[in-house]
Amino acid sequence: MSHTAHIPSHRKPRRSASKLALRAGVAGGVLSTIAVAGATGPAHAAEPVTETIEMPTLTTGLASTAAASAEATQQVAADLQLKAQQNAAASSAAKVAKKAKADADAKAEAEAEKKAEAEAKAKADAAERASRSSARTTLSTSSTGGGSNSTTSSSSSSSATGSAATIVDFALAQVGKAYVSGATGSSAYDCSGLVQAAYRQVGIDLPRVSQDQSTAGRQVSLSNLQAGDILYWGGAGSAYHVAIYVGGGKFVGAQNSSTGVVERSLDWDRPTGAVRVL
Repeated sequence: MSHTAHIPSHRKPRRSASKLALRAGVAGGVLSTIAVAGATGPAHAAEPVTETIEMPTLTTGLASTAAASAEATQQVAADLQLKAQQNAAASSAAKVAKKAKADADAKAEAEAEKKAEAEAKAKADAAERASRSSARTTLSTSSTGGGSNSTTSSSSSSSATGSAATIVDFALAQVGKAYVSGATGSSAYDCSGLVQAAYRQVGIDLPRVSQDQSTAGRQVSLSNLQAGDILYWGGAGSAYHVAIYVGGGKFVGAQNSSTGVVERSLDWDRPTGAVRVL
């Protein structure tokens, strides 16, 4: 047995053939590169490398994106403008429709009021005629019975003098003029307006309405009438119509809108009573 048999060997382990080949290839490549560089000569050793690497450009892509973005923005703006125009048009149309409706409602309301006034006036005229007819029937019955309210034309004066003549002449001069409720002359009257205007000719200021005029003087019998007396229909103090007795069994009064100021016989519409102011 050798005296070194138990001493371990200090040699490095053998490398594998593949690793050795790889390293040999790398080394060979490096030496080849150095050899080529040396062969180019010293004339090229100091020249700097001037070759540049051209990077890919993005200009075309960015321009396309910007153009698309601008087009989208313009489209949004156009849509917003169109929407605003549509809203403005709708608002304008709504205002026009609202005004048209308000005008139509106002017109309808005015027509309804006018119709109501016409109907009320027709009813009032009918009620007035009915009341006068009733009063005439009552007076006729009383006359037939020989009562003290009997009225005859023989008891009436056919002529007037002084203030009475002035009142009568004024009343007769108004015949044919219009009847207008609330009117006091000179082209139109209502019943009490005519009586008031006639008495104003002689300086007498009568109350304005028929109710008060029916108590403005002393009560006189219908059988003892004188020209210038105030005739009334209805109760004393609650009369609904007045006129002026002009003598000869006739009176002048502003009757209604259909007839205007007329001269009529007492038999046409007999009064309820009379008052004498003169």
